[in-house]
Amino acid sequence: MAALNGSPASGDDLRALALVNYSHFTSMRIEPGGGVRGLELHLNRLERDCREVFGAELDTSRIRELVRKAIDEASLLPITVRVTVFDPNLEMGHPGHRAEPDALVTVRPAVNVPLPPLKATAVKFSRELPHVKHGGLMASLHCRRAAQLAGFDDALFVGPDGNITEGVTWNVGFIDGDQVVWPAGPVLPGITARLVSESYPETATARVHVDQLRGMAAAFATNVSIGVRPIASIDGVRFETEHPLLAELSRRYLEIPPTTV
Repeated sequence: MAALNGSPASGDDLRALALVNYSHFTSMRIEPGGGVRGLELHLNRLERDCREVFGAELDTSRIRELVRKAIDEASLLPITVRVTVFDPNLEMGHPGHRAEPDALVTVRPAVNVPLPPLKATAVKFSRELPHVKHGGLMASLHCRRAAQLAGFDDALFVGPDGNITEGVTWNVGFIDGDQVVWPAGPVLPGITARLVSESYPETATARVHVDQLRGMAAAFATNVSIGVRPIASIDGVRFETEHPLLAELSRRYLEIPPTTV
């Protein structure tokens, strides 16, 4: 299902998204009952990114209406709803023209959780505009493809200084003693990561160099689709996937009551 401003999207409607792909988005996991963990954070992200990407204000009450419509039309929950904001009339040669962005709402089945532990490989890469959840995924997905062709599940990004930042479409956290450590640096401020941090007080943000990995007891990935997913290994470094704090973080996250859209 793909709806542009609440109406079925045609091929012509999506031409600019396919050919120019100047856009930003957020994805929400809609739980049974029609609620979203961190709903206001998702709406705030769309509003903030719309100002930066398009220099325009976004009507988040309208976004809620469009998401509710998608939920009402869904045959079964949970689902993942993605809201993509783009301007169908924006041309590649004239991105500086006044933008009038629209909202494309797409729906896909939600991933069944929990997922098995993740095997990642570290690659030197930094996303453009890392603080914006934008539609420019080509380079990131190329890293994921290369990782999977090499026998891994996904790629973990490392800066030129050897400091870890984030995964392809997920934030990464580490367990050091009884503390959760989030890598400092240019990363997308993930909504699931924020909710996990708010639910667990022993949290720090610090530089994490690849040479420090062997000193970490456990590692995990977070995003709205997977919640808290253990990481089994990063290249040759293995982690404890049954660490009790991993289960505690997942439990606390799942106990956050979803907000009705």
